[in-house]
Amino acid sequence: MSTSGSGSADTAEDWNNGSYAAAMHARRGNLSLRDADGWCCPLDVERWCARADAGDHAVLRRCKGRVLDIGCGAGRLVEALLHRGHCALGIDVSPSAVITTVRRGGAALRRSVFDPIPDEGTWGTALLIDGNIGIGGDPCRLLRRIRDLVHGHGLLIVETASGDADERRRVRIHAGQHAVSGVFPWAVVGAAALGRYAQVSGWRTVERWTAGERRHFVALRARR
Repeated sequence: MSTSGSGSADTAEDWNNGSYAAAMHARRGNLSLRDADGWCCPLDVERWCARADAGDHAVLRRCKGRVLDIGCGAGRLVEALLHRGHCALGIDVSPSAVITTVRRGGAALRRSVFDPIPDEGTWGTALLIDGNIGIGGDPCRLLRRIRDLVHGHGLLIVETASGDADERRRVRIHAGQHAVSGVFPWAVVGAAALGRYAQVSGWRTVERWTAGERRHFVALRARR
């Protein structure tokens, strides 16, 4: 769950702090995103660093062709995709995330989604899992960028927030109660809001589903 919203070195550095790197190495940590109004989103580092779970596999079963995992984190999805026979690439601005993904046998690049990406316009499926629709704080801009990355009928699978969430926030990464990063933009988007943004960003909704009580997903298909 880490990739720069703008491609700038300053934004990338927010995810390169020692607390995040240490949590990735330890595969656990009391990290969260928080804003000045008291909003808090825990970062589920332990789950991200584990093997892909049932909810993840429901996503992976729907992947078609070559898969780009945006904000790949510890690489569990890239690893699982390889085991399923997919060609997969993870991108993340965190060096720790890239190193962890490679150690799991996957391919990963230290890259923002807004930087040049290998084979733009040819990816079969792109993934925005673990809240990564929040990247950059501007869902329309992010969706338009990913539309350029997939082929003409490419698929984008998004893990959304619950309910009717549609929020823009200025957040910091916290370790416990202590801020360990600068301020950066983030978005929180539910399925209904995602559908609205998809319509104006070159996508159409093709499927919605839930995994357990807490995880919600939407599959979008690129429109020509």
